[in-house]
Amino acid sequence: MQDIDLRGIIPAIVTPMNDKGELDLPALRRYVQWLADQGPVALAVNVDTGEGPHLTADEKRQTLETVAEAVAGKCKVVGGVAGPSTAQGVANARAAQAAGSDALLIFPIPAYLGHPLNPEVPYLYHAAIAEAVDLPLILFQLQPALGGVLFTTEILHRLITIPSVTAIKEASFDAMRFLQVKAALESASRKITFLTGNDNFICESFILGAEGALLGFSTLGTQEQVSMLKAIQRGDMNEARELGSRLQPLADVIFAPPVTDYRARTKEALKMLGILDNTTVRPPLLPVSATERETILQALQKAGLLSPIRS
Repeated sequence: MQDIDLRGIIPAIVTPMNDKGELDLPALRRYVQWLADQGPVALAVNVDTGEGPHLTADEKRQTLETVAEAVAGKCKVVGGVAGPSTAQGVANARAAQAAGSDALLIFPIPAYLGHPLNPEVPYLYHAAIAEAVDLPLILFQLQPALGGVLFTTEILHRLITIPSVTAIKEASFDAMRFLQVKAALESASRKITFLTGNDNFICESFILGAEGALLGFSTLGTQEQVSMLKAIQRGDMNEARELGSRLQPLADVIFAPPVTDYRARTKEALKMLGILDNTTVRPPLLPVSATERETILQALQKAGLLSPIRS
């Protein structure tokens, strides 16, 4: 297995579609080339931001292959992998590797639901995937409101014993939980990369110790988030906070309740930026309203990503 450095910004990409809801691969190619030029260390493909659960296996393959070809080594490609069973998780991981993934983000599965969670359930699931593919794995702690699970310290320590586990995306959307996971990682048997998945406190999570981010929001203001993280790493808190204060209100608009609408909102923002021609999302996901479209437009302008239209 090749070593991979995931310390940096990893945008979770949307999946461009035409007005019929079909993959728009030329638009995908243009979009990811635009992203790759902004300095991310990787792009996350076929995850929730990209409507991964709504794509067929063949569409996921086409999407990964297109992204891997389009970025041409400028950054890595992280493939999203879900179950629901161990056998399906293994099959999906193998398919993601064959399509060009450099690492895999392993989604929580329904078998984790319920309390308490037996540590052997997530361990055996991740271990089976690790044995099946020769790729680094990223753990994924996700808030239960979005169908995820919060891992105990015992579970995290057990998962980190799997040699190919390289990083964790912490997306509890809770600063206290974030710090608890940081403490658990510091007491683990070895170091893995700590990535924030908390779109609701991005700059603050860097200040609190995240070494990078794997975020749906990072497909907007990517270059600014790269600069924000670098500013914190060199101790320039003034620049970091200025960037954070500009970007966070936009993130709050994109991830406003109901949070599941963030995919449609993100596509609307990318269209306003001239990156996408179409904002189609797959049912049962819904398009945004005219009122919400105006809110997104104003938030983009206030964030300095889009110049106001002058009459």
